[in-house]
Amino acid sequence: MMSSAAILTSIFAALMVGAMSPGPSFVVVSRIAISRSRLDGLAAALAMGVGGVIFGILALAGLTALLTQFAWLYLVLKFAGGAYLVYIAFRIWQGAKAPLEVPGAVEGRASLGRSFSMALLTQLSNPKTIIVYASIFAAFLPKTVPAGVMIGLPIGIFAIEAGWYSIVALAFSARRPRQVYLAAKHWIDRAAGVVMGGLGLRLMFSGAMLR
Repeated sequence: MMSSAAILTSIFAALMVGAMSPGPSFVVVSRIAISRSRLDGLAAALAMGVGGVIFGILALAGLTALLTQFAWLYLVLKFAGGAYLVYIAFRIWQGAKAPLEVPGAVEGRASLGRSFSMALLTQLSNPKTIIVYASIFAAFLPKTVPAGVMIGLPIGIFAIEAGWYSIVALAFSARRPRQVYLAAKHWIDRAAGVVMGGLGLRLMFSGAMLR
């Protein structure tokens, strides 16, 4: 039997690859960091960590079995998540021509709260994530999960998700990326809107294929 450390190492390595794969979360965190502020980007990264922990706990609790048993529930979640991503895409596209007021060094709680909630909702909008978590858990967790693994999983998941997206936030909030964004805001926002909308439609289409 694998030790708790070996189990956690295997799971975290797989989760790290998944976290680094481009998707809606990457688009949202990078755009928040580059268009608002570094603190907003870090707030979004924190939200990604919280969302990852929620998915991890749900996967451990057996929600995946429930979604598998009741296909209509998974279908509803896919459409709801896809619709939210399309809505975010529309908002990004709609604001592409609006001038950007670059915030100062001190951010208000309202701004950070909006960044956090937007990132968290984006993270939770894709039910496929919980399937990925459950698949990884099924591959590496033993039938009887050691207490050390149960405690270590949420901590590690948070560190991986929040850590990776903090790197993304710090990279995209640097001066050079922000200058590039300000110079080409219209086209960058339109491109981000298209990518986000495409991801949302793809999620909804994949749900329709399950019918």
